[in-house]
Amino acid sequence: MTAPKALPHIPLLRAGKPYRSLQVETLHDVRTGEPVAEVSQGTSGMISRDQRDAAANQRALARFTVAELLEIGRQAARYFAEDALPLGETTQTPEEYLQQLASTTGMPLAMGQANMAKIVKNLDEMDAILGGLTRGLDLSVLDGGWGTQDGRKLSYLRLTDALGAILPNNSPGVHSLWLPAIPLKVPLVLKPGSTEPWTPYRIIQAFLKAGAPPQAFSFYPADRGSAMTVLHKTNRSMIFGDQSTVEKYAADPRVQPHGPGWSKILLGPDQVGAWGEHVEMVAHSVAANGGRSCINASGWWLAGETGGERSREAAQALAERLVRLEARPLDHPEAQLAAMAQPAVAHRIAEMLDYQLQQPGAEDLTARLRGGASRVAEAGGCTFLLPTVIHLTDLHHPLAQAEYGFPFVTVAEAPVETFFDDLGPTLVGTVISDDEAFRRRALTCHHIDRLNLGAIPTPVISWDQPHEGNMFDHLYHQRAFQVA
Repeated sequence: MTAPKALPHIPLLRAGKPYRSLQVETLHDVRTGEPVAEVSQGTSGMISRDQRDAAANQRALARFTVAELLEIGRQAARYFAEDALPLGETTQTPEEYLQQLASTTGMPLAMGQANMAKIVKNLDEMDAILGGLTRGLDLSVLDGGWGTQDGRKLSYLRLTDALGAILPNNSPGVHSLWLPAIPLKVPLVLKPGSTEPWTPYRIIQAFLKAGAPPQAFSFYPADRGSAMTVLHKTNRSMIFGDQSTVEKYAADPRVQPHGPGWSKILLGPDQVGAWGEHVEMVAHSVAANGGRSCINASGWWLAGETGGERSREAAQALAERLVRLEARPLDHPEAQLAAMAQPAVAHRIAEMLDYQLQQPGAEDLTARLRGGASRVAEAGGCTFLLPTVIHLTDLHHPLAQAEYGFPFVTVAEAPVETFFDDLGPTLVGTVISDDEAFRRRALTCHHIDRLNLGAIPTPVISWDQPHEGNMFDHLYHQRAFQVA
């Protein structure tokens, strides 16, 4: 009788050293429920003890110049995309990485490949990204502690010996946000998402193969209680979560919170009559990456009259476009929807939407096109939520500021006079208008974080621009400096 094949085991990394914990969690395939891998679990005490060595770990990274670390990152990009890399006591090819990623997160293989390309691009172009985040600073200033640029002496103080990160499960591309820490000479203390340890672990292994010091990387899968130790023991950190998470840490300068985006596409009064020209761009903004990202559009607002017929026509056209997206198996080359890791969650979301739609002021136009069929679908052993387009006639409806991890969007028409006052929090706002007064109001709108002027899809991100906070400013402080 053949013995069952041992599961891959993902160890902790304690300053780069693999560590197999007595406590493990098993990851399961979202399609079959079969075990996929075992993951060692860190503890609060372990993380606290390890962070006593944070200064020594930082010194190991500080021995490299910024230019050397940028070159290591470029080499790591190739290894991440092309090589078999260590996965505990075994190895993982790029193809195996994509299969394992799909199995525990529900992300289609094609979507995983697109996210791999995003990470590779960020590692390749990190010098340009840092140039944008530092406003063109000569990064050799960080090597010597001070320098001269444009005739002025500059000095930057590093604010921490490590960057902690509580990471999500939604999309591998989000890991691009912490990549700048390494060339900025700040070691990482990462707590991966419970179903997505694959990407941060593989990125670390690529860096190690490229010659980065092991001390720069700590990796602690853990429960929520232990994970909070990462925030408490690092002087600078980032956390991903819901709105309650953002509100909890919004006033803490040590923590950079990343939450819901409520990103929107906004048509000015001069463009409302031409809404038909933008349906395809809006559809891409809503559905790219399976609608999983905070930068996916969850709102399409037209400047006009509340409940106007133009917004209903626009919503109907968008619904007809998005309803074509079908649930497909994860290995289908044209799969554009990501599966829900927990089928019960998909059904709860669908039920909650149906309940909220009972309140006047909102109508699900995609449900009408599907003949009333459920927005929950099954394919390839997975459970999916199908695209949903809601037309709003009440800007204060509970769904007006809703966001979900699948292609979901509300379409509304709002009076020009109060348009930006009614907008609400908007991580990415794409403003399409040649009306100068409308554009000026967009430029001064405090609700909008990332502002696109022109028909730029919300998922098209320039990584050399700040994203929910500037990583360089989070890690460094420019101090007054003089030399006798």
